[in-house]
Amino acid sequence: MYLRETRRKNKDGSVVSYLQLAHNERHPDTGSPTAKVIHNFGRAETVDREGLARLVSSISRFLAPEQAAASAAGGEVEILDCRRLGGAWTLDRLWERLGIGAAIRRAADGRRLDADAAERVIFTLVAQRALEPGSKLAATGWVTERVAIERMTGLSDDQAYRGMDFLLDALEEIAADVFNSVAHLLNLDLDIVFVDTTSTYFETEGADRVPELADPVADDTGGPVESGAREFGHSKDFRTDLPQVVIAMAVTRDGIPVRCWTFPGNTADTAIIRTVKDDLDGWNLRRLVWVADRGFASAANRAYLTRGGGHYIHAEKLRHTNTEAAAALARPGRYHTVAGNLRVKEVHVAPGGDGDGDGGARTQRFVVCHNPDQAQRDAQVRENLVAHLEELIDGSDTWTPRRRDELVGSLKSKPGLRRYLRRTNTGLLRIDHTAIKTEAGLDGKWLLRTSDTTLTPEDLAAAYKQLLAVESGWREMKGSLGLRPVFHHREDRIRAHVQLCWLALLLIRVAETATGDTWRSIRHELDRMHLVTLATDHGQVAQRSAVTAGQRKILTALELPEPPRFFDFAPTDA
Repeated sequence: MYLRETRRKNKDGSVVSYLQLAHNERHPDTGSPTAKVIHNFGRAETVDREGLARLVSSISRFLAPEQAAASAAGGEVEILDCRRLGGAWTLDRLWERLGIGAAIRRAADGRRLDADAAERVIFTLVAQRALEPGSKLAATGWVTERVAIERMTGLSDDQAYRGMDFLLDALEEIAADVFNSVAHLLNLDLDIVFVDTTSTYFETEGADRVPELADPVADDTGGPVESGAREFGHSKDFRTDLPQVVIAMAVTRDGIPVRCWTFPGNTADTAIIRTVKDDLDGWNLRRLVWVADRGFASAANRAYLTRGGGHYIHAEKLRHTNTEAAAALARPGRYHTVAGNLRVKEVHVAPGGDGDGDGGARTQRFVVCHNPDQAQRDAQVRENLVAHLEELIDGSDTWTPRRRDELVGSLKSKPGLRRYLRRTNTGLLRIDHTAIKTEAGLDGKWLLRTSDTTLTPEDLAAAYKQLLAVESGWREMKGSLGLRPVFHHREDRIRAHVQLCWLALLLIRVAETATGDTWRSIRHELDRMHLVTLATDHGQVAQRSAVTAGQRKILTALELPEPPRFFDFAPTDA
């Protein structure tokens, strides 16, 4: 069926046009298509064009959006809006698949909140962390003008802060639900959990005067609790002049961050490790082996981690270490090669480092790992440092004692140089060749201590190398996720901000694991997909851009369908 125009020429040479509604039928004898007129609209210049528009609008209601848009082709088209779609749409699908949205809605229902609205606000803040980090105020303009998020047309700063408050209030149940859902869907290996900490600083001159929790270290039962008040403390970013907050993260063997905690900047590692262990013990995991760096290598932490049948793997300091670790390093033994060029040897040391370990209950089990390639790099670095130090002290015998003291003082902040310098009895500066020989014995090595007797040395070495995934997560949070700069002044908002970064990192890690690519590349490709709102003579339609080969590859790896081609169609009102 179609609208056709016929013309008739008058005797005076003028041409008259007529409009007819017709459709083609095949002639019963010849089989040729012939036009059959259904309705005559009359002369084209006198036809009721508003009536035609009403007819088109009425027909469009029975068409799919793409059919209606195609029928409008040939008319004037105006672009009303254009927003990035691919990144937010993909994160939204992962968000629902991992059960994060459902967990938030359940928690909101229990607090008599608008569950859908609360979930959309939190997802928007998490998506902003992953796609275009900015302040909560910037998020309001971002979602209103720059990105297309389903069921989210606008966001106020008050809504953003209320969403953060709700997230923190319901964090325990949300985190547990998310963990259970993610562990089940991704079939995570939960026998080994990697734990590491970092610190971040805040753009304010002073620490919190009154922490919002009465005691950030212990609760009524004497156990540690989580708190994120800003306090001055050790800074891994070398900003001891600014108040800090300590962040702890637990990551699975697969690199998936399953939980995140915040603590005041001056919190001892003992309190941190107890909080983390107690929280994860509440999730009834069948067996846990904790992998932590040398920052947690204390006897108190080791004792706490083995309570209830738990186990640990952590690194020992190679320099200025305890007697047991020093004995393990000095113990002779034969290395055997495992994966790649990594060599390992197992050593048992009796308590206190005396005598030979026999594998008994109190014997400390160590694994010495050696990487020949890393040993060559370490040797080259040391050679460069010694050469530089020789240049610094060249001719120092003629200096005044004060000038030599000043040089030695300037090297206190440079331990890599300071360890190779010695002073003679008369105060002269010399290269310490004994220290060089000692350091050469540590090239390419690291030392692991464990309480688990079931893991092979190869398993232990591979497990500790995986701790790099946690360190990569910290770089991601501080870099592309925009953990800093942080201007929050309330202790609870500090913790909520960190949890938003954790949820964003969780989505990113799942995407990276499935695609085998970096989030930077994934995000760059997905951001090419836009949602364009078009205005035609017959209405408005929101249509996405064509899916590229790169986007299709990402969606296939994530087992996600392509976004619908049309998101909305609004015919012109009659």
